Amino acid sequence: MPEIILKNVSKRFGKFVAVDDLNLNIESNSFITLLGPSGCGKTTTLRMIAGLETPTEGTISIDGNVVFDADRGINLAPNKRDVGFLFQNYALWPHMTVYQNIAFGLENLKWDKKRIADRVHELLEMLRIGEFEKRYPAELSGGQQQRVAIARTLAPGPKVLFMDEPLSNLDAKLRMEMRTELKRLHRDTDSTFVYVTHDQLEAMTLSTRVCIMEGGLLQQYAPPLEMYNNPANLFVADFMGNPTINFIDGTAQMEGSKATITLGNIQAEFTADKPISLTGKDVVLGVRPEHIHISDAGKREAVVYSTLPTGMETTVKLDAEGIMLTAVVFGDVDYPIDSHVRFDFSKTAVLFDKATGKNVARGALRIK
Repeated sequence: MPEIILKNVSKRFGKFVAVDDLNLNIESNSFITLLGPSGCGKTTTLRMIAGLETPTEGTISIDGNVVFDADRGINLAPNKRDVGFLFQNYALWPHMTVYQNIAFGLENLKWDKKRIADRVHELLEMLRIGEFEKRYPAELSGGQQQRVAIARTLAPGPKVLFMDEPLSNLDAKLRMEMRTELKRLHRDTDSTFVYVTHDQLEAMTLSTRVCIMEGGLLQQYAPPLEMYNNPANLFVADFMGNPTINFIDGTAQMEGSKATITLGNIQAEFTADKPISLTGKDVVLGVRPEHIHISDAGKREAVVYSTLPTGMETTVKLDAEGIMLTAVVFGDVDYPIDSHVRFDFSKTAVLFDKATGKNVARGALRIK
């Protein structure tokens, strides 16, 4: 399976810079998600790799072959890049059966009938849609239609499968089921997947690595759990995770890899995993909701502002002497609004330089 390499790739539409000097190495057999808010450049990046959009600058290679080079005037057509593309709109032919939809592209490639039949039945079995072989798209559910679209895309055996928000038209339950199917499909096909979404939960659950973008710039490229636990900057920390991370403004007094941080009326001790370097004393402390521990043994008191119980967990909004905090308590627990509870920080936190927004250290946090 191929490796995809982007070097200094940019795309401008007039004065607007959609993608700015992007360098990316997509390893063979990986599941890469391009993540970010609307307009960040993720779909443009996908389309440039696929050959549907022409970059302004840079080079792109797939499986060691240069498919685009601005300086040398190389720009291979999409059908010569050996890639498959699954769009948000499945675009199935309504007058064709499931079998005919999957076979259509292979017929255009002049495959013989037996080879087409073998390939279609292989995909019908792989995607568990064999019973729908003679049905038309209108007779299928959204999830079944999507499986047909995936089978049609996989039929010619592309080296790379591109997917542009393919689950956005499905309801929440079906999206969860299809995430499971896509992850399994990635393993079964042994292909390289490049996936676009604005849904961080999809990125977290599906990817081997996530490329998060903002304003056309690469913010971080890392495995999803690494990005969640050790975000490169405030934007990444805020974008990854639901409920979102707590950002607490404060000031820090440094001593090597230790810092005493003043957070309003709360003082906390932060012990980093490396020496801390700041441009000033102003910091932002990032604490994940699951790392705020509510218990009778907690060191500080807070007022319960609101609760959102789901059965498996409860999201609790706390007012800690004017600092609003979000905590997650696991299990079927609830608290009366305006009741008083005690809390403490547990496990780890991330320290950001307020002036630059960059992650300067990750470490243990405790209230003094």
